[in-house]
Amino acid sequence: MNLIDNYPTSRVPTNIRLSFLSVTLVHAGMLTALDQFMLGAVLGNSMTLTDAFLAIFISSIIFGIITFALGFAGMKEGLSSSLLARWCGFGRIGSVLVSLTIAISLVGWFGVQNAVFAKGLNYALGNKLGFEWSATLSGLFLTVLVAFGFKALRFTAWIAVPFFVIVILFISAGILKHHNMMDLIQSVPSGETITLSSAITLIMGGCIVATLITPDMSRYSKNSRQVFWMVMVSIILGEFVINGLAILLARALNTADVVTIMTQTAGGIGLLVVIFSTLRVNDINLYSSSLSIANSISILTGKKVNYTILTLSIGIIGTTLSVLGILDRFVGFLTILGVIFPPIVGVMLTDYFIIKTHRNILKETQQGEKIPANKDTPLIGWNAVFACVIASILGITVETGIPTVNSLLAASIIYGLLSIIKR
Repeated sequence: MNLIDNYPTSRVPTNIRLSFLSVTLVHAGMLTALDQFMLGAVLGNSMTLTDAFLAIFISSIIFGIITFALGFAGMKEGLSSSLLARWCGFGRIGSVLVSLTIAISLVGWFGVQNAVFAKGLNYALGNKLGFEWSATLSGLFLTVLVAFGFKALRFTAWIAVPFFVIVILFISAGILKHHNMMDLIQSVPSGETITLSSAITLIMGGCIVATLITPDMSRYSKNSRQVFWMVMVSIILGEFVINGLAILLARALNTADVVTIMTQTAGGIGLLVVIFSTLRVNDINLYSSSLSIANSISILTGKKVNYTILTLSIGIIGTTLSVLGILDRFVGFLTILGVIFPPIVGVMLTDYFIIKTHRNILKETQQGEKIPANKDTPLIGWNAVFACVIASILGITVETGIPTVNSLLAASIIYGLLSIIKR
């Protein structure tokens, strides 16, 4: 993924596609991270084990289907998510809206991850700095490191992903060996109760951003088989291993505070996991948000922006959010993402695989590894924008069913019907 300076607004050539492991480790890094561990701890502290694992299973099915489909489109066309949106219903200006939505959410994720890092750093220093100063220093450190060392992303993933999984297994084994598994299964959760539909929405809110930015990674894949197994590995490691162990640990320790779990039970190793996980995920956050903003600037001004300046700006904003306490609003943040992002995914999948408004022009330009000209691209896809707005409102207001699924299906159906009527 160190080719951001070369292909932010163009196709990735087929002759520089990367190996399966190179792409998969970067993609899996989005789900094998502390935010997933945090989410699992919230579920374990607020639900029965049966309901918690049922929520993970249902969410994994939904996530797997839509992520593979969108990842396949990214691989097939060699385009990032923001760029792909131009020819998947949204048009040029519509893709700017999609890009800004992605960028805003990833800046939020940067703030969440940095807040976790800061809590671990503050704990390691004996609370001498305080959270605010710890968050400021950690955020600026990560921002500068990523801005001037982005080429280390794949190298970081090769180290951090296996390291994170191994240490989580080590911590879990050390804690769970002192507890009876049947007692954990039968114990009553100590946190505020979360319903099954709310839990699925939280889980999808935690991984729907990964779905939407999957083309940013899969555009480097060589074929659909690689995309399929990339998604499967991410689900197995992220949803079942990391989330599952976090659920059990939260029940065993009666807390959802993952930094306490990591740093107090594993000491220095736990703190290293916090640091590596935060660094790796914020690499990806800055990577995809940079692609999104680059697409927006390219459309609005026709100019390219300096990547270092862009990254520093995003990092400073994300650091500010973490200092202001975005971590305290983690559950609400995930709930909003779980309703707003699925409609975008629904529209893009419906257009690319069913309506196929621009499949012919994409196929024609693919041979020369170019992108369609502006004259062949709509200025704005009003049907897509309208479908997303209505579907998001329905996802927020309709209490029956699962909000994430409701908004995704509503957007797909509304956009499909409007496209048929327009034709």
